[in-house]
Amino acid sequence: MNTKSKTFRSNLVTFGLVLAFYAVMEAMLKGGMLSSLMKGLLVPLCYYMILAVSLNLVVGISGELSLGHAGFMCVGAFVSAVFARTLGANLPSMVELIVAVIIGAVFAAIFGFLIGIPVLRLRGDYLAIVTLAFGEIIKNVINAVYLGVDSNGLHVSLKDVKSLGLEDGGEVIIKGAQGIGSLPRNSTFTFGIILLLITLFIVINLINSRQGRAIMSIRDNRIAAESVGLSVSKYKLTAFVISAALAGVAGVLYSHNLANLQATSKNFGYNQSIMILVFVVLGGIGNIRGSLIAAVVLTILPEKLRFLSDYRMLIYAIVLIVMMIINSAPKVVEYRKVMAEKYFKKDKKNADGGEA
Repeated sequence: MNTKSKTFRSNLVTFGLVLAFYAVMEAMLKGGMLSSLMKGLLVPLCYYMILAVSLNLVVGISGELSLGHAGFMCVGAFVSAVFARTLGANLPSMVELIVAVIIGAVFAAIFGFLIGIPVLRLRGDYLAIVTLAFGEIIKNVINAVYLGVDSNGLHVSLKDVKSLGLEDGGEVIIKGAQGIGSLPRNSTFTFGIILLLITLFIVINLINSRQGRAIMSIRDNRIAAESVGLSVSKYKLTAFVISAALAGVAGVLYSHNLANLQATSKNFGYNQSIMILVFVVLGGIGNIRGSLIAAVVLTILPEKLRFLSDYRMLIYAIVLIVMMIINSAPKVVEYRKVMAEKYFKKDKKNADGGEA
C-alpha cells in the first residue's frame, strides 16, 4: 500500500510539473514577457518532451537501444501532412488536427510493428544499427517519392513530377526532396500540452500495469522471465509499438507547426535520433520526469546561447558533461554503499570463521 501511495504521489508530481509549466508559459505569453524566440519554441518543447518520454519506454523500461525514433516521427509527420493536403483540407482546423494525430499514430505503430518483429530478436549494438538504418531508409525513400492527386486518385512515382501523369487540375502533394508545402500550421502550445499529458498517461499506466512489470522483469533478467512463461517477444514488441505510435504523434505536431515539410538530415536524420536519446540518458534512463526536464533544458539552452557564436556549442557540451556527472552521482554513492555492505559482511563472516 505504501509503494502504491509513493507511486501515486510521484505520478501526481510529474503531471503537476507539466501543468505548472503550461500555466507559467501561458501567463508569460499573455503578459507579453516571452521573446519571439521562446514563442517559437513552445510547440517544439511539447513534441521533444513527447519524443523523450516515448523513447524512454523502449530504452529505460524495455532496456533496448533504439536509434530509429526519428524515423517513426518522420512517418507520422508525412502521413499526417498528406492527409492535411488531401482529405483534411475540407475539415475544420481542430477536427483535421485530431484526425491527423490518430492517423499519424496508427501508421507509425504499423511501421513499429513491422520493424519490431524481426528487429527485437536482436540485442545490443545489432538492434541499434538496424533501427538506425530504418530511420535513414525512411528519410531517403520519402526524398525520392513524388505524390500527386487528381480525380482518378493518388499517383506515385520515383522519377519526377511529369511521370505522375496527372490530369489537368491535378495537384502535386510530395515533390521529392522539396517535400510538402502549403501546410495548415494549426499546431498550438495548448494542443501540444494535451498530447503530452495523454502520452504521460499512457506511458505511466503501462509502466504500473501488469504488462509494464513484465516488460521490466524481462529487462532485468531475460532468462528468469522466460522460465516463468513470459513471452519476451510479445512484451518487447508491445513497448516498441506504443513508443513508435507516440513518436508518430510528435511527428504530427511537428509537421503541423510548419508551412513546408522536408525530410532532411537535420530534422529526421541520425542526429535527431541521437539528440532524443541524449534527453533520455541525461534525464535518467527509466526516469520519466527526468526526460521531461532534460528535453526542456536541452532544447532551450542552445537557442539561448546563440549570442555566444563559436563558443555556444562548447558551453552546451560543458553543460551536458555537468548534467551527466550530477545524474550519475547518486548511482555511484548507492553502488559504493552496496559494495561496502557486501565487503563488511564478507569480512565479518571471515572473522567469525577465524574465531571458530
